[in-house]
Amino acid sequence: MTRGTVTPEMYARVFENHAEGALILEDLARRFHRPAKLEGGIDAIITTYHREGARSVVDFIVNQCNKANGVETDELEQPQP
Repeated sequence: MTRGTVTPEMYARVFENHAEGALILEDLARRFHRPAKLEGGIDAIITTYHREGARSVVDFIVNQCNKANGVETDELEQPQP
């Protein structure tokens, strides 16, 4: 199976222009866009790293939608597998 290029415009169509996609993005943000945990020693650090990993996925989707709408982002480009 040949895989095509995924573009920022595709992200915008799925997560902004499609009603269910927009609901899914809101749900992902609500579930995974959480602040750092500031108390609790090493466990707090591990929790913060875990939260950052989950949050980075939501941030990536939002940045792709922003790019599709002409908004400059400071995100570093990550090569696609």
